[in-house]
Amino acid sequence: MATFFLACFAIGGVVLTAQLVMSLLGLGGDHELAAHDASHDPHALTHDGLDLLSVRALAAGTGFLGIIGYAGLRAGTGPVLALGLGIASGLVAAVGIAWLMRSLRRLETDKTLDLGSAIGIEGRVHLTIPAQRSGAGKVLVALHDRLLELPAVTAGPAIASGTNILVTDIDQDTLVVSTSLPLLPEANDVS
Repeated sequence: MATFFLACFAIGGVVLTAQLVMSLLGLGGDHELAAHDASHDPHALTHDGLDLLSVRALAAGTGFLGIIGYAGLRAGTGPVLALGLGIASGLVAAVGIAWLMRSLRRLETDKTLDLGSAIGIEGRVHLTIPAQRSGAGKVLVALHDRLLELPAVTAGPAIASGTNILVTDIDQDTLVVSTSLPLLPEANDVS
């Protein structure tokens, strides 16, 4: 049983070391063992779940299974208890590495402001928008998990401050908006 634990530790350690060296040399990132459909956009493969089948997670789990299992044997526990300790620590290590890698991927998320994604978003007028595109007002919209104050124009009549709006188009760096109807009637609306 000691040979099994030492082999697991050696395999996990060699794979993690090789990945570290490759990362330092810029030769690759983490690879998943799960199959992906090649017809999808490669940038769409990122997700918020834990990659428990990534090479790093599996190597860390295997390495910890080996070292903790071997330490359990050396401490005098029986082989069954040592195996249980090894498996438990391997699972904790795999989940820990997967969680850490997910956290690092979130740091790489592109938060560049893309005004095109504002079309169809509702907001509220902050500074009155003049009628017939005669000038720009300001609106508040939630975009990319941020509340932004952006310039806005309207092709219709002036829109007063505090009015709900709907972004219908983008004209260079300015939102084109119209008044939006509330989805639900107000509580005091008796119509």
